[in-house]
Amino acid sequence: MTPSETAHPDPSRSGRVRFATFNVLHGQPMVDGGPVSVPATSGSEAPLVRAVASLDADVLALQELDRLQERSGGVDQAAAAAAGSGARHWRYASAFHGAAQTGGGWIPALSEPGLRVYGPLETEAGGGVPSHGIALLSRLPVRHWRARRLAPAPIPMPLRTPGRRGLTVSRDQPRAALAAVVEGNRGPFTVVALHLSFVPGWNIRQLLTVRAWIADLPRPQVLLGDFNLPGALPRAVLDPAGPFGGGLRRTRRESTPAVPRGWRDLARTPTYPAHRPLVQLDHVLATGIEADAVRGVHTPSTAISDHRPLVVELIR
Repeated sequence: MTPSETAHPDPSRSGRVRFATFNVLHGQPMVDGGPVSVPATSGSEAPLVRAVASLDADVLALQELDRLQERSGGVDQAAAAAAGSGARHWRYASAFHGAAQTGGGWIPALSEPGLRVYGPLETEAGGGVPSHGIALLSRLPVRHWRARRLAPAPIPMPLRTPGRRGLTVSRDQPRAALAAVVEGNRGPFTVVALHLSFVPGWNIRQLLTVRAWIADLPRPQVLLGDFNLPGALPRAVLDPAGPFGGGLRRTRRESTPAVPRGWRDLARTPTYPAHRPLVQLDHVLATGIEADAVRGVHTPSTAISDHRPLVVELIR
């Protein structure tokens, strides 16, 4: 057995799979309630890599990742996180391309107007346009990848922003969803990483879109991400018998399979804000997995972000 195999036992052999989701706030540490820059001498990716590696996750969804942004040292954060966590199979989906500005705001990259998916080959090739997005990392083999862009809400909304007092009127940004068909010890299953809008109602619409988008992929299905929806609301949205899900029915023109039933929360615990979690915005939801498969739930404290990571260990 190689050293890397000793450090990261094969989850397909053990029968246990550790899932995690983490909004990493582009790897920035928090001091006195606000994000601070990473000292250049420490390596700009170091705090992010340490935080992600500490989760020891077999399947990990990451939100608010930078790629080639000046504010994060020009690092391909998805590639750095994958290397640090021992995940050989990974993809990064750009929600949008553009350069982050000091003090807020973006300069869009007109040469890359839409969604792009990056992986190990793009990292080896080097170069590219700065972007911001999500990633899905796996130690288990991945059979198939799928990505989708989610349009931004058309209206701005006042928000609390880390490091600023009061409310800041913010425009929504494009979002992305990234799905993988993963090879497990009982056969393939589907994992989806997503980061939904902060605009109420629009994020519900996006969640229903994702549910329909993956309906043809293998079950069980696991959703991981920052939903910007509190508590039990995501499960209520996903449940076809509930007040939101019941309105989505297959028509004669639709060729997609019927919506799977039986979505459940695999963890109910607050994740935000990181220094004193009061509300759950980060979720792990599944269909085709029973509640008694859960063997542990954790929201460990890390040195980065205004969110806590959510870690769920399952028997698979």
